[in-house]
Amino acid sequence: MTKQALLIIDVQNGMFSPEWPVYNHETLLHNLRTLIDGAHAHNTPVIYVQHGGAEGSPLAVGTPGWAIHPAIAPQPGELVVQKRVPDSFHETTLRAELDRLGVEQLIIAGIQTDYCVDTTTRRAASEGYQVTLVGDSHSTWGDGGLEAQQIIDHHNRVLGNWFATVKNTTDVWNQ
Repeated sequence: MTKQALLIIDVQNGMFSPEWPVYNHETLLHNLRTLIDGAHAHNTPVIYVQHGGAEGSPLAVGTPGWAIHPAIAPQPGELVVQKRVPDSFHETTLRAELDRLGVEQLIIAGIQTDYCVDTTTRRAASEGYQVTLVGDSHSTWGDGGLEAQQIIDHHNRVLGNWFATVKNTTDVWNQ
């Protein structure tokens, strides 16, 4: 069986501000919790990616906004990879950690659909991983005249055409 890992990208407090929370945030957190619980039940490693923003940004390192959301926070011993750009592989320890674990397949979920999730999904495919994008477990905000759901649907279609297999949360662990 192919060794897999669940990658949770940038689900940090700063993405859930009361004034402008990420789209469909309650469902997103529920789906992510379901994925994480399924990973634990299947002895699949969960790896968190944490974006370190510049001073003054909602994800500024060391601020409350930078912390991983408590609803899905890592358990003791789970990996947290630090990054500063949308690509979770760029100048991070992610590749080395995946190699150490013998991972060949990545299950990807998190925030932000059109930046970090998109870039990391493409990079993972280019790095040779089998990629599953969890289509109902990533989110964003509306932008450029598009609603958040339109952006999510578009990315599921585009990434699913070349870079990943797109599955819903309920289908990930039912293999």
